[in-house]
Amino acid sequence: MKPSPRGFTLLELLVALAVFSIMAVAAYSGLRNVLFTRAAVEAQNQRLAAVQMAVYRLEQDIEQAAPRGIRDEYGEPQGALLGGALTSDRLTLTRAGWDNPLGQRRTTLQRVAYRLRDGRLWRLHWPVLDRGGLIEPRETLLLDRVREFKVRFLEQDDWRDDWPPPLSSGDESKPDPDRLPRAVEISLTLEDWGEIIRLFPLPG
Repeated sequence: MKPSPRGFTLLELLVALAVFSIMAVAAYSGLRNVLFTRAAVEAQNQRLAAVQMAVYRLEQDIEQAAPRGIRDEYGEPQGALLGGALTSDRLTLTRAGWDNPLGQRRTTLQRVAYRLRDGRLWRLHWPVLDRGGLIEPRETLLLDRVREFKVRFLEQDDWRDDWPPPLSSGDESKPDPDRLPRAVEISLTLEDWGEIIRLFPLPG
């Protein structure tokens, strides 16, 4: 006569449940850490892509700067490139190479500006060069969490914080509105990554 199979005692069940609970908690903690790490890496990758795109847009605009001044909405002449810490738009310029895939009857030159507002860097562009009236620019958000956006201009061998340079004392000649600096240096101070500095040479 075979003995009847013996079941688990209450103590053995409690021990098994305790071991299973410890393993489940350890597995959940490990999975949670993996998910948090993955989310942080994805957020950093997205931030890196946004910063790279903003710098790329600045590079494309600056390196294609064209010596072509404009007339604003009041009919006043404006230089081909303007900038400085005291201006609302830290950098304004006329650039070449405006794509025209639809073959519209317009120039390939484009007036663009960069403006820092409420911690966000915006790129503005106008549909025409000489406005002849109030024309609102189109705005594109390039980057957020920006503490500071500064621009410097290389004139011969000297750096300037504004452009165009003022006339020297005793200089009676008129300033050339189409004059461009040799290079432009941009400085972006981000809340999370600190300061990023890039130097872009201009044509010619």
